This record gives sequence, C-alpha cells and structure tokens, in this order.
Amino acid sequence: MTLTSPARPDISVKSPKTTSVQSVGNAPALVPVVPASAKRRSPPRWVRRTSGPLLLLAAWQLASSFGWLPADTLAPPSTIASAAAGLIEDGTLPAAMGVSLQRVAIGLILGGTVGTVLALLSGLSRLGEDLIDASVQMLRTVPWVGLIPLFIIWMGIGEAPKVALIALGTAFHLYLNVYAGIRGVDEQLIEAGGALGLGRWGLVRHVVLPGALPGFMTGLRYSLATAWLALVFGESINADAGIGFLMNQAREFFRTDVIVVCLVVYAFLGLTADLIVRALERLLLQWRPTFTGQ
Repeated sequence: MTLTSPARPDISVKSPKTTSVQSVGNAPALVPVVPASAKRRSPPRWVRRTSGPLLLLAAWQLASSFGWLPADTLAPPSTIASAAAGLIEDGTLPAAMGVSLQRVAIGLILGGTVGTVLALLSGLSRLGEDLIDASVQMLRTVPWVGLIPLFIIWMGIGEAPKVALIALGTAFHLYLNVYAGIRGVDEQLIEAGGALGLGRWGLVRHVVLPGALPGFMTGLRYSLATAWLALVFGESINADAGIGFLMNQAREFFRTDVIVVCLVVYAFLGLTADLIVRALERLLLQWRPTFTGQ
C-alpha cells in the first residue's frame, strides 16, 4: 500500500506594512505591498510653507476692505505694494538698502572678528580664559542699546556709532558659541589625536576647530539677527540715509505704508542672510549627520 500526501495548497502570508509572501511552486516570492497612506499625494513643501503667509495677507486685505482695519492705523497690502513699487521706481528703496547693507556688513565683520578671536584665546588656553572670559561675561550683561549715548559722545553722530553698535551686538553671540564649541569637543577625540601623533597645533587644526565649527555657524546666525536689530537702533542716531531714515521720515508724515515696506525689507534681508548661512552650514558641515524632521 502506497501512502501519498495530499497536495499542499499555496500559502499567502501578508505583512500589513512591507511585503507579502506568495509561494510559486516550491520557491516563495516576495510581492511588495504599498501602504494606503503612501498612495495619497501630499502637496509640495513650498506650497505648505507659503500658504500661511498668503492666508494672512488675504485676511489683512479683507479686514481693510470691509473697514475693520482703518487705513490710518495700518495700510492695506494693496497700498503697501503700490508704495513699494514707487520707492523702487524712483530709486529711493535700493539706495537705502545699499547703505543699510554696508553698515551691517562692516559691523558684522568687525564684531565677528573680535568675538571669534577672543573666543579662540579664551577657549584654547586656561590663561586666556582667566584674562578674558570674566570681562566678556561682565560686559555681556550690560544692555548694548544703552551704550548709544556714550557712543555719540565718543564718536559723534556719523557712521562710527552705528557700526560700533552693530559690532558690539554681534561680538558676544560669536564669542559665546565659539567658546562653547571649543570647550564642548569630546576629550576622547583629543586623546585619539594625540595617540596618532598630532601636536598641539595639529590638534587645534584637525580636531578642535572642526569640532567648534557648528558653534561658530550657530553664533553667526544669532549675530545676523542681532545685527539687523542693532541697525534699527543705530539708524535712529541722526541718520540721513538707510532704511531707518526712511522709517523716521514716514513716521513724521504718518505713512504707515512706507513704514511697513521698510519692515518687510528688514525681514527680507534678515531671511536672505539666514538662508545664506544655512547653505554654508550644509556645505561646511556635511560630515555631521543631523535630524531633519519626519
């Protein structure tokens, strides 16, 4: 008597997320299963990022059109756009932007250089820390805007006090972040570099400075934000050109449309500068994997 086993039916085991297993003859085959959530197409990210500001502008325009927001309190977006077009057409706005950008650039270079050099001296040397850090921390607590009267007495009312105010506001951010970046370098990396034969300056160049670079980029972003804030205060010191000068003139004539145009220009310049720094971060910090959100 011969016993024969019944034919084995094909067995299909499905995974709810990834694949399903189907047996074809004696060799199982993997069949991909596409989740239902992946089939739904979400709008592009730039659409989502611009939808909020566009909705805000639409609500602003509607509030002005129905009279809920009086024009003498805040001009509607249409009037602001017309004012911006007029300022661009006669060359007033580009000239003011050029003057303000020059002030910010000079102040940022001076303040950034001083803050970075002091951070290097204080972070790389205990003697430098003892001589520098206490003084910098003490000066950092003084409101730098409150030094405007002293700057006027020392430097007059020309370009010097405006640039000095920007430099002072930016120096402290770079000092704190570069100093923290240097002191935050892993000690094990220092020991590994020493074991590989690196001397003091070799460790500084190949270990410490690359480790402090993320702190420098963070400090640069903070410094740029503070530079634009300092520029607003600086251009209130008897300025005869620049975006702040346009705002002061518009305030005298109750031109809220011109004031908003100047504020938008400040925001646009600050956002552009931040995007440039973020691009530099992606270029210079490719070796550092980071979480980008889900």
